[in-house]
Amino acid sequence: MERHGQGRAGRRQWPGIPLWSHRAVTRPRRRRSGKPKSPPPVDLELRIDALGRHGDGIADHDGRRAFVPFALPGETVRARVAGERGTVLEVTRAAAERVAPFCPHFGVCGGCALQHLEAAAYDTWKRELVETVLSRAGLDAPVDGLVAAHGAGRRRVTLQVRFAKGRPVAGFLGRRSHDLLEIDACPVLAPALAEAPAVAAALAAPFSGGPRSLQVRLTAAESGLDVDIGAGVQMTYELQVGLAEAAEAADLARLTLDGEIVVERRRPAVVMGPARVIPDPGGFLQATEEGEAVLAGLVKTHLEGCARVADLFSGIGPFAFRLAEGRPVHGVDGNAAAVAALETAVRHTPHLKPVTTEVRNLFRAPLAADELNGFDGVVFDPPRAGAEAQARELAQSNVPVVVGVSCDPASFARDAAILVAGGYELVRVTPVDQFKYTAHVEVVGLFRR
Repeated sequence: MERHGQGRAGRRQWPGIPLWSHRAVTRPRRRRSGKPKSPPPVDLELRIDALGRHGDGIADHDGRRAFVPFALPGETVRARVAGERGTVLEVTRAAAERVAPFCPHFGVCGGCALQHLEAAAYDTWKRELVETVLSRAGLDAPVDGLVAAHGAGRRRVTLQVRFAKGRPVAGFLGRRSHDLLEIDACPVLAPALAEAPAVAAALAAPFSGGPRSLQVRLTAAESGLDVDIGAGVQMTYELQVGLAEAAEAADLARLTLDGEIVVERRRPAVVMGPARVIPDPGGFLQATEEGEAVLAGLVKTHLEGCARVADLFSGIGPFAFRLAEGRPVHGVDGNAAAVAALETAVRHTPHLKPVTTEVRNLFRAPLAADELNGFDGVVFDPPRAGAEAQARELAQSNVPVVVGVSCDPASFARDAAILVAGGYELVRVTPVDQFKYTAHVEVVGLFRR
């Protein structure tokens, strides 16, 4: 799970929200010189007019805008404002849509932004995020209601680990901060990751006296936890022994260090439609099982009737396996390890139509229009940066049906505008919510010639 900065530990009074007092491990701050000082903070009473795309309340004061995290439209708050950023000191008039957050770390932890907003208003806000981005790109297409895809919770998480007086501390960064908030549990994770912070801290112990910080990526696989540690250090015999012992104590399925296997006690398979796939260490996987199933279901429905399909940015095959139950599929991705995992799983999955693969950097060498014309359906699911180069080639092709999947509505809208300018119609857009309580929303778009 992606965790980004979200504020320091402190004490704030909001109706229905408890006082917080969290222990944080801070990074030493460097003195900066030669830069103008920020204006001193001022305490203001603000009326919140709207909810921004990052989930911050937006208020106008003296002709300027202030972005105030954890404030909702219609509320009056007393806030400390420095420049464009505000910090809620007190909610003096709460919105009817405000609810009590369920996590004791909310407001300090760098993950969730909107646990305090009731469900219907939250769904409307996320759908409107997509509508707004499409409108700004000049696209007019029907947008479905938000599809909930959080399921049992997130099956992967990245924890930061630092050492405080020799003790490993695992947690998440604060909002707009390098402070580390120590946590013992995260309620938005799947049950299999309930002990993730304790596991991360235990795995960090063999590094004591080494790197100042580690990234521990944990994935809930069918046979147990699959863990990759990002440390940027050379493996030594002592470190390998310590890590192997820690993996045994935590009953891990697999443990890797910077992508290299330390110990594999069981194959860390994940189920993808009819297949069981062994992901590459630390490789990409949709955040929730439900999210993968929803996205794949939409893709499969949109490509129904297509006799031969290209799956671009295929990864380890979340769409390819389901599509190959009814038609040949050509999977293309720039990650050789992911493609190898896809190929291996294909060989062990019966009753599939032919699946071919290709390792190819689709940013630098997209499939050209004449290559694409051999398919009557294409799905592309790029990283956050989008698929601009590939979209330009698709726009020149004769492919009848294209499905775009994206974790970033802005890059999706840019790529969609390219396809529409090339003669495609954006028939339908579906927003999907697997990163619940955050500002992230995924989209699936159907294009027809």
